[in-house]
This record gives sequence, structure tokens and C-alpha cells, in this order.
Amino acid sequence: MHRVGSTDDSNHYSTVNCLSLYSDPAHVTEVKDVLFTGSRDGTLKRWELTDAATTCCATFESHTDWVNDALLIGDVLVSCSSDSTIKTWKAFSDGVCTKTFRQHSDYVLSLAIAKKTNAIASGGLGGEVFVWDLEAANVPMVKFSDNGVDSVEPVNNTGHGGGFDNNSTCSDPTSNAEEPQGFMPITVKGHKESVYAVAMNDVGTVLVSGGTEKALRVWDPRTGTKSMKLRGHSDNIRALALDESGRKCLSGSSDSIIRLWDLGQQRCVHSYAVHTDSVWALAANSSFTCVYSGGRDASVCATNLNSRESSLVCSGKHPVLSLAPNGDNWLWVASSECAVQKWSIKSKAQKSSSFLAGSVPCTRATMCTEGSPLIPISTEPACVIPVNPQIVRHTVLNDRRHILTKDMAGVVKLWEITKGEMKVNYGDISFEDKEKELFEMVSVPAWFTADSRLGCLSIHLDSPQCFAAEMYAADAQVPGASEELKINLGHETLRGLFSHWLACREKKTESSPDGNEDTQNNCNIGEEKVMASNSPVKGRSSLPVCSAFDFSSAYPPSIITEGSEGGTWRRKIIDLSGTEDEKELPAWCLDALLHGKFSTKESTKCSFHLHPYEGTTVQVQTQGKLTAPRVLRIHKVITYVHERIVLDKLLVDSNTDSLGTSASNNFQPETLNVKDSRPSTRYWHEKTGFNIDILCNNQVLRPDMTLATVRQYIWKKSDDLQLHFRITLEEK
Repeated sequence: MHRVGSTDDSNHYSTVNCLSLYSDPAHVTEVKDVLFTGSRDGTLKRWELTDAATTCCATFESHTDWVNDALLIGDVLVSCSSDSTIKTWKAFSDGVCTKTFRQHSDYVLSLAIAKKTNAIASGGLGGEVFVWDLEAANVPMVKFSDNGVDSVEPVNNTGHGGGFDNNSTCSDPTSNAEEPQGFMPITVKGHKESVYAVAMNDVGTVLVSGGTEKALRVWDPRTGTKSMKLRGHSDNIRALALDESGRKCLSGSSDSIIRLWDLGQQRCVHSYAVHTDSVWALAANSSFTCVYSGGRDASVCATNLNSRESSLVCSGKHPVLSLAPNGDNWLWVASSECAVQKWSIKSKAQKSSSFLAGSVPCTRATMCTEGSPLIPISTEPACVIPVNPQIVRHTVLNDRRHILTKDMAGVVKLWEITKGEMKVNYGDISFEDKEKELFEMVSVPAWFTADSRLGCLSIHLDSPQCFAAEMYAADAQVPGASEELKINLGHETLRGLFSHWLACREKKTESSPDGNEDTQNNCNIGEEKVMASNSPVKGRSSLPVCSAFDFSSAYPPSIITEGSEGGTWRRKIIDLSGTEDEKELPAWCLDALLHGKFSTKESTKCSFHLHPYEGTTVQVQTQGKLTAPRVLRIHKVITYVHERIVLDKLLVDSNTDSLGTSASNNFQPETLNVKDSRPSTRYWHEKTGFNIDILCNNQVLRPDMTLATVRQYIWKKSDDLQLHFRITLEEK
């Protein structure tokens, strides 16, 4: 799969799911704070926050699906994703991934860290909770599962185990992992359903988890012993926060209630009803006396845990997904609005209003003070980190090379996926009208699938389907291409995507001190095979990528794939160094790139019958069916009729004025090879005085139509295509 690039890589392409803030207490530089954001586009970004500007300084790209949570521990950034992995990064690098943990069986939704130790906890939809050691572990120290805490044997760092990336931006399935030390798990009862949230105290002595079971489970993460199970919520638990000591815990639920638990007393001591819908995000201040909360009702509230006084920080139109307090005055808010905003949390008594949090679910009307609506602390954010409007609608055009999209801002764009670039920005217009306007009566096999799950276009290529479509090389503007030469769309797209990798690989081979002859020979053989099928010029040591498949290096797309031995990875095409192990790429992809070998799922040929049209005086005997490439144009059928029927007939009957006598059979059933070339520019009626029309279902076909187009839009049957030719004298 490859992700189509954009003209602005400094911003995320989709909703930001999580926030993590780093503050420099010494303020040694102008950069006071650093904000890390994780997005549904599968990337994380580091933002430097100054009084003057907010600047994106690094992009962390390795996850292949949504980033659901991210936390900072020292100079290590930890992230989890819907790709079922947890990754660690050098937080203040240019995006270097250091480890990848692959033990989860499903989406990983939440992380927790013990700030004073190296322990991190993770929970996900598989009903699993893992505790990891950042320094020593490549497999979990403890696993809480359906049947309790299971002993997990140390495994090698493969794509199927607890593998990690060692100073690289993607997984290295060939590296060996170290076995964890002191691994003594014990078995206890565990989660039976999905886990949505986990929290851990600073010293790593208390771990709390919650999810669809509507109950909190409390563990000792050092041993895996379950301490207690606390019930009280009536719906899914979506967010958790634990104080430094591990005694007090806050939980937010889809029942719209926030609960404060005393873990020492093993009971709920307070309930706060400040939202009208599900609570999805919680963040407490450093003293654990105030909680900031947000959720599905699109509002953010600040609630004093002792006095129960609550204030509306801000209110919007989109659900709140994550919160990050920035000192005592500011709060960063991420919502599904596709923008991250900084809001003041310093109450202005003369303008804002507050209310006492109830203990039962409420409506917004009950929160009003003396019949007046609540006034938020701020009406406008102090700072906004924009997000590129994510694509919400797309359609693949009939030529299978262009896609029409519409984003959240209503802007309609046309993309050329074989180059990974935007061709036309139509602005805010009707998507339906533009789709109708761009409709072409052409038929090209579906050689890829597309989605916009990551907020931008993702193109999925898989063998053998991706090799199902062909086009004439001259149409792709291949220099020196003959009219007969065809190229495979999937193969050429792969060559365009991996052109940098192939070039680096070739340079590495040429500069290799031992001069690996076998590798060089294999590469040359592969190139010859590609040239033999796709290039009009043979004998060159390398193949240039034609302009129709030349991906931009300024805005390069990313490749997401799985190696032959498992383990998905993601990297921009310009970051491929040529040193990657071939096991990191699918075998079919290597065969196509290095050896020019690929198979097609569907036949690229089309069978048809050619008969004289009713009333035509030419008599020919045609038995059996003819075959030709699906991309053969009707103009070449006209050429065939002229050369094989009309001219031959004129030679045979040179002494008669009639075309009605018997003609020799110029057709060779089944074995006939209709020459496959682009439509000729010759017009036979100008030279011979005859007009030749090709018809299907009594409809005259345009000369530029292909056999595949005629079959799909005119013939509309599964039977062999039936064509008729009609010869008429030109009127003078």
C-alpha cells in the first residue's frame, strides 16, 4: 500500500487522538514547551511552542494505522496504535524509532507510565493488559489475559513476536532480541473484554485498568497480582487518571459520570456529573485537586474535586478526544474537529460562570445558573495547531489512474495516483456534479483499491490483482515507444514508487568492495526482462521511470507493507536506502521489481466475432472467435477490416465493380492475432473512397473506444463480443 502525498507535510492529515506535553522547567532556550501529537494518519509530530510561534520540528512515521495514545518518559516517546504495536522513539530526534513491541492481538488503545521507573503499561481491544520494561524487555514482564496472568516465554525479535526497531525507522525482522531478566509471572484472573484505559502511579506500584466490563481492576504491576475490582459505573470506562501516590483514582465513563475512587478504602467517594454525554478524556492538575474533562458533548470542564465547583472551559461542536494541561493557566485540547487548540483555564469571575457538580446524570439545562446559560472561561483559543482537512469522500474514475476527493472543508480535488500528486484543485464545488463531468466511457480493470481511513488517500496494491491493467506506452508518453508497445500499470507504479530504492541498491552494488557478482547478475537479468516487456530501448544498464509514473521527491508518498516473514512497516519512499533486507518486502514485489516477473489474475485478452453488417455486400466466411488485447482500439479493427477484407477483395476482383462476389477467407479462427497498436492516424476512406464503420448492438462505435469499453458499456453481456463491419462508398 502507498499513501499519496500532500503539499503540506508539516501538519497532520487527520484527527489528533492524543497529546503529550514536555515542559522545560529551567527554560534554558526560547522553547519553553514541546508538544507531541499522535494522529489517525498514523504519525506523531513534535511541536516547539514559543511565545511567537508553534513549529513542527519532527515527524515520527512508522505506525501503519491510527496512533491512539502517546506518552513521554524522560527522552523516550512511547506510542500505541491500531496496528497492534507499541513503539518507542528518540523523542528529540528527527523521528528515530528504537523499539517495536508486537505482543497485542488487537488494537492498542491506551498507555500508562511510571515516571520514576522504566515500566509502561498498555491495554487494548484484545482484552489484554501488558507491563513492559523499556530497557530490558522485548516481551511483556506480565500479561493479564482472559485466563489470568500467563507466563510468556522469551521469543526472538520477529514480526510475529515482541520485536523492536533498533535505531531505524521501521521494524528489523532479522535482529535478535535479548531475553528479559527476572521474569517471574504469576497467574491471576484478568479482563474478559476490551480494555479502553489504563493508569499507573509514578513509582509503578499501582496499575488501574477499565473498559467494556464497566468495572475498574486494580493490580500490582510488579507481580501481576490483582488487588481489587471496583464497580459503580453503568457503562464503558473510557478514561482514567491516578495520583502520584496511587491512592486516588479518577474514572470517566460513557454513563457521563466522573468518579473519584479511594483505592485504600476500595470505594467511590465522589461522583461528578458535569457532562451530558460520554466522558472520553481526563487530566488532573499536579496536586490532584482539579480534574479537566471532555467528551462526546464537545465541552471541556474544570472541576474542583473538593468543593465540587465546576467551570466550563470551552465548548465546541466536535467531541473532545484528549487533554494536556500546560501549567496552571493553559490547557491543550484535541477534538475530532481536526485541530489542536490551546485554551485559558484561568477563571475570569466577571465573565465566566460556574456550577456545583451533581452526582447523577444531568442535562445542560440543569447546569445553568439562575436560568442563564453557562459562560465559558474563554470563547476563543489562544493558539491553534491546524490539521490538513481530512478526506471524507472519494471515487475512483473509470480510467483507474485518477481519484476525485472531497475533504472536510468541502474542497474537491483530482489526484493522479500513478504519480502520487494532486492534479487539480477545484475548490468548494459540488462533488456529484464534478464526478458526472469527469465521467468517461472507458473500461480499465480494477488494479488497486483505495481508502481514506488515515485522512489521506491510501492505495492498496496486492498481487496478482495489481497487474490486471495495461495501457499503451505511447499514451503514457514513454520516449521512443512504438505504437504497439503496452505497459502494465501496476508494474510501472511499483517501479516509480521504488525507483529511489532501486537506484540506491544499484549504487551500493557498484561500490561494493567484494563486487558481489551474483547480485549484480541477478539485477541485470531482472532489468533485461523488464526492458524486454516494457521498454522500446534495450541494452541499457538501468531503466528510467517514465513521467506518468514519476513520484515527487518534494512531497513523497509513504509505503506501508509487510515483509515476507511478517511485520508491517512504513516509510517514505525517499527514506529507502537500498540497504533494507529483502525479507522486509513481499516476495511478489521483489519478483516484479528485480526480475520483471508478475502474474495477472485476469486475462488481458478479449474474444470477439467480426461479421458483415446486415445489408453489406461483402461476403466472408468467419468461423470461431478472434482474440485481441482488451486495450485494442476500434480504429485498429477498422484497419484490420480495410487491410484484410477490403484491399484483398479489391485485388481479387480487380476486373469487377461489385464487392458482392465470394472472397477468400482471410480469418484464422482462434489463432488470429489482431495487431495490437494504438489507433492509426490514417483514414482509409480518403485513399480508397470507402467508409468503414464498426457496430455493436446496432450502435456505431467511436474509433478511440477499446474492446473492453465496448464490452462493458455497449455489449453488456458475458458472451463473446459480437462486432459488425459496414462498408459504404464515400459521398462526393
